[in-house]
Amino acid sequence: MDPAGGCPHADNARLLAGGAVTPVVLPGEIEGMAVLGHDALRDFLSHPAVAKGPQHFTALTEHRIPEGWPLLTFATVPGMTTADGADHRRLRTLVSSAFTARRVEELRPRVEAVTTGLLDGLAEAARAADGVADLRRHYALPLPLGVICELLGVDPVHQGRLHHLSSLVVATDTEPERVVAANRELVELLASIAAARAAAPGEDLTSALIAARDEGGDRLSQSELIGTLLLMIVAGHETTLNLVTNAVRALCAHREQLALVIEGRAGWADVVEETLRWDSPVSYFPFRYPTEDLTVDSTLIPRGTPVLAGYSAAGRDTKAHGPDADRFDISRRPSVKHLSLGHGPHYCLGAPLARMEAAIALEALFTRFPDLDLAVPEAELTRHAGFVGNSVRALPVCLGG
Repeated sequence: MDPAGGCPHADNARLLAGGAVTPVVLPGEIEGMAVLGHDALRDFLSHPAVAKGPQHFTALTEHRIPEGWPLLTFATVPGMTTADGADHRRLRTLVSSAFTARRVEELRPRVEAVTTGLLDGLAEAARAADGVADLRRHYALPLPLGVICELLGVDPVHQGRLHHLSSLVVATDTEPERVVAANRELVELLASIAAARAAAPGEDLTSALIAARDEGGDRLSQSELIGTLLLMIVAGHETTLNLVTNAVRALCAHREQLALVIEGRAGWADVVEETLRWDSPVSYFPFRYPTEDLTVDSTLIPRGTPVLAGYSAAGRDTKAHGPDADRFDISRRPSVKHLSLGHGPHYCLGAPLARMEAAIALEALFTRFPDLDLAVPEAELTRHAGFVGNSVRALPVCLGG
């Protein structure tokens, strides 16, 4: 795996031609596997002999993973993403009420209001820079980051630093020393945020989690509290940031698809779903581990192997999505659902919120700026740092009109 990332689709197609499962070499020469095919990934994600707990990661238990390993946070952060069975259900239950369909729908007016303000800011940024603005920085980022921080009761003053630190944590090309420093600062910042909410509780999710921690028993430990906050902030904005960015890129490159929505022949939800499939905001997500030697699509994955979920590859698997799987088509009526938000017990808890945020953001953007287009050729856009996230680092656009 290239720690610097890059567009994954050509490599995915080449690998898929050889099978649904492939061996990979992770940073530090750690041997792993990636599951790329749609059917194989769906079955793997829900297999009872597949776990998320770090105690199942052989190289970690054998002390072959250094402190500054760029993927260590994914493997060891306490919380839902590294818990199994009853522990996973306990942690998921504590936050699930904030992401029900009813609760998400209640957030719609707030998301719409934030979006309107951000569009004003985007227009202002373009006026100040000869008509060109970075849509990722001024629009795709502050919307989901602001919403998740508001849900958690995080003071807006911390948002910039939280994004900077989380981007270092999820990148796979960060130097070991910076990984250690970023993780340490992020944990300290989240601990201070939690302490502030403990001193002045509110109606936010952090206050509710602190109440669960302080009730005693086994509902939530301090390390699980911090790990849950980390997960909520990172996953709560990085993926939606990439989703909105990728959708805008796709619509600018496929104006006939944008026309379908403008003319009412397709919906913004269709754009969101096709973007999730065609250009998944997460390319390879770490990690799952077989708890026994496991054969997936005729390929043996030894017990304790770190396995990447190849979401971007599965989304363009022609065996599942047809011979034109590499074509962006919002009128597509798939016979199978994409896996870009996961599958099985660890299916993305924030999926309803991400879908709503992205649909609102796209509709508002192209309603106000119907002639919006990329300011540079697609090929000149710098790709995301790392092979976990899948997007570009900046998205300069001309607003038009």
